[in-house]
Amino acid sequence: MQKQFLKHINSPEQLRLLEQDDLPILAQELRDFIINIVATKEGHLGASLGVVELTIALHYVFNTPKDQLVWDVGHQAYGHKIITGRKDNFDTNRQFKGLSGFPKREESVFDTFGVGHSSTSISAALGMAIASQLKGDIDTQHIAVIGDASIASGMAFEGLNHAGVTNANLLVILNDNAIGIDPSVGALKQYLTNVKKGTEKQDNIFEALNFDYSGPIDGHDLPLLLSELERLKKIKGPKFLHVITTKGKGLRQAEEQQVTYHAPGKFNKDTGELIAKISTTQQAPKYQDVFGYTIVELAKQNENIIGITPAMPTGSSLKYMMEEIPDRAFDVGIAEQHAVTFAAGLATQGLIPFCNIYSTFLQRAYDQVIHDVAIQNLPVIFCLDRAGLVGQDGATHHGVFDIGYLRCIPNLIVFAPRDEIELRNIMYTAQLGLKQPIAIRYPRGRGVTIDWKQPFSKIEIGTGQQLKKGQNIAILSIGNMAKTVMEALHLIENQSDFSHYDMRFVKPLDVAMLHDIFKTHHTIITIEDAAVKGGFGSSIAEFSAEHNYKNKLIIKGIPDQFIEHGTVEELHQSIQLDATSLSELLKKMTD
Repeated sequence: MQKQFLKHINSPEQLRLLEQDDLPILAQELRDFIINIVATKEGHLGASLGVVELTIALHYVFNTPKDQLVWDVGHQAYGHKIITGRKDNFDTNRQFKGLSGFPKREESVFDTFGVGHSSTSISAALGMAIASQLKGDIDTQHIAVIGDASIASGMAFEGLNHAGVTNANLLVILNDNAIGIDPSVGALKQYLTNVKKGTEKQDNIFEALNFDYSGPIDGHDLPLLLSELERLKKIKGPKFLHVITTKGKGLRQAEEQQVTYHAPGKFNKDTGELIAKISTTQQAPKYQDVFGYTIVELAKQNENIIGITPAMPTGSSLKYMMEEIPDRAFDVGIAEQHAVTFAAGLATQGLIPFCNIYSTFLQRAYDQVIHDVAIQNLPVIFCLDRAGLVGQDGATHHGVFDIGYLRCIPNLIVFAPRDEIELRNIMYTAQLGLKQPIAIRYPRGRGVTIDWKQPFSKIEIGTGQQLKKGQNIAILSIGNMAKTVMEALHLIENQSDFSHYDMRFVKPLDVAMLHDIFKTHHTIITIEDAAVKGGFGSSIAEFSAEHNYKNKLIIKGIPDQFIEHGTVEELHQSIQLDATSLSELLKKMTD
């Protein structure tokens, strides 16, 4: 019977007691453990399977947590979490009030830097290394593990550029598997491919940046990894190790279908086959699919339409346009700043760019939205997917700040469709010839309309809609929160007290409608799936103050705190933003 090691390991210190010959057995156990948990609890699979040997080698060779290990993004850190004392509760990963799906400083001393977005590891590890120098500590090691998709981002090169002129005790490990969530793109990807093939004859780009470069080596060869890491420990200054891995290593389907098995949902742990979600009723489409199919439909009618995504063709569904009209659809890699300014350049030449960026990732390109788009009043169409709370990815991925950080920008229109038909119609309206930029925010997941593919209809900019007429109390919702309001009203016996308005536009507001609302209702309630500080409700409060209205105003939304992970339903309940909680609030107002 083969020895079992994982059950006895709750810390890297215990890991280091093993013989090197035992580590391949541990690697198989760790893979099996990850597969067994993710098969039923869901989560990010392929990335962690690909770095099992690297994870073991790093904790075996380096004296973590004194030696500081930073994982870029963190999709690949499941093995790290299991080895560093979180094995027994790893089944709570990404669950409400359970372990975070990403490294998180509050969770463990081994999580040296909180992550979730890409390309931060080199800068963070360099900061740690410089801090050690300033404290007179010349022994602590600092290691950043970054993928080939993430290292192509501008911030990663900013970190490399700085590190190369220091003598910091920094090791950058490039985990090169030719894929992020979707396949890596760009000239750097081709360069790395040539390096792996041995056909790259130019100066090594990392050596040119003053790094001591080694590799590429097989990232699944444990003895080779161990010997190379031991060697690099003794070298001072910035070092760079190029490691080749296979995303999904150890599960055939995850190796063959790397995009699908990045985060596959539930699957059979023995066969690897996905478990289909069974639905007895016809389902409404996902908002991103409505975007994806609609932009193809519009682009076939309007040859000036261009599609852009920073490394999310599958997640955003721009893949449909990339398949049908490839010369007008661009995946620019993990480069949100470039995506926005690239779109601005296209707009100066009369083209119509649809720049699709997740709400949480547009934060990374804020200056470009202001400086390159809004100041020049260029008609870029921003499609902000994953707006609002997004679920198990947690605080780093919730799209709750976009209303607040966008509505303060001059020239920019901000719109939130309440359903799929509204999303189609605003996309249609935007490409008819807007003279200014527009941001369209919509949530993750499925909508509410089965028969969504209706003929296009133009939307008048700055107009809201009354969905229900009542008296005394007006509920103003934005985006898909209209559905929550409708569900809440259905839970109330006497609905005659309540009017319901879908404002649609956060900016410009429907001023005429608002004057009518404030003159005919004594209480106004705003509801949004976004931060209440500076958000949609704040814009209504500003309107009220500007026009000296004295109505009672209640603002409901995401409170002034970072919301952790859980299902969207659980999170809405936790902050009383669900239909039941809202109905209770409304009942109290009429008692």
